[in-house]
Amino acid sequence: QSVSLHFFSPSLVTCEWLFGVVILAAAVMLVYYCEFTDTFSPAQQGFACRDPALTRPDPGPEQLSRIQPVILYSVVGGLPVVLVSLAVISAQLTKGMVVVMGDCCYVNPMVRRTFRFLGVYVFGLFATDILVNAGQLVTGSPAPYFLSVCQPNYTALGCQDVAHFVSQSDACTGDADDITRARKTFPSKEAALSLYTAVYLAMYVMSCIGTSGGRLTGPLLSLSLVSLAVLTGINRVAEYRNHWSDTIVGQVIGGAVAVFLVSCNSCTFVLLMRGPDLRVSLHVATVVLNMVVAQNGPEYVAFALNFHRCRKQEWN
Repeated sequence: QSVSLHFFSPSLVTCEWLFGVVILAAAVMLVYYCEFTDTFSPAQQGFACRDPALTRPDPGPEQLSRIQPVILYSVVGGLPVVLVSLAVISAQLTKGMVVVMGDCCYVNPMVRRTFRFLGVYVFGLFATDILVNAGQLVTGSPAPYFLSVCQPNYTALGCQDVAHFVSQSDACTGDADDITRARKTFPSKEAALSLYTAVYLAMYVMSCIGTSGGRLTGPLLSLSLVSLAVLTGINRVAEYRNHWSDTIVGQVIGGAVAVFLVSCNSCTFVLLMRGPDLRVSLHVATVVLNMVVAQNGPEYVAFALNFHRCRKQEWN
């Protein structure tokens, strides 16, 4: 089943796509400056002498973790592409497709849907990273192994008792890079990114599958994704790379961003699940609604705008 609709202005579609690209590019640049430059440095937070919460052994570089960065970022970046592509292809084969035409442009439905969902996902991924980096830079909260890499001179600092608080910025004598790494733990970036990916994909899977694949297929896949993300946060605590508070706050940030983005695109997720019949009906209903507004005056404008918002999220 293939339906062609000719009702979109190509200039409007182009402007909205360009605006989205500009926003995404700005987010990428901000992430670059936070991750790969020394433009921003974490706050120099003080510590208590021989604080038991900060005396864990140094777990070493992230590459030595059970969940290495290359594995985590491969899953975070690759799994959504695979799932969304499979869902779009499956929807096109089983439910038919709707071809959106402007005055002189053709928008392939598979490309349009894939880029729409992946674009929102990538923006949320960078937004989560920015929020986490901002929290780490503002708080400068020390990691559980902070004192192991800080290597303070307790005698020179006058640490005769544990309750003595050290606030000097030059109290540490260890490697500067290790100290900076130990100050960027709250909230946990790994916990935030993993749960963001899990929640976003879980809600996407439920929208695509619903009950069509059985009552347990969608919930099982969604629960598996969220469980793996939670285990990632637990692993961070078990390896002494983060405190419990770091992982919990990180997961709250990641989950909140995912829920927010899905809620903002709720009309798109619902329409994705219903197939082309509802989308064609929406176009017909839009034409009728415009006629009603023209005949009955401005009191119908608010309802019309809300209806157009849902329709616009599907076709843009």
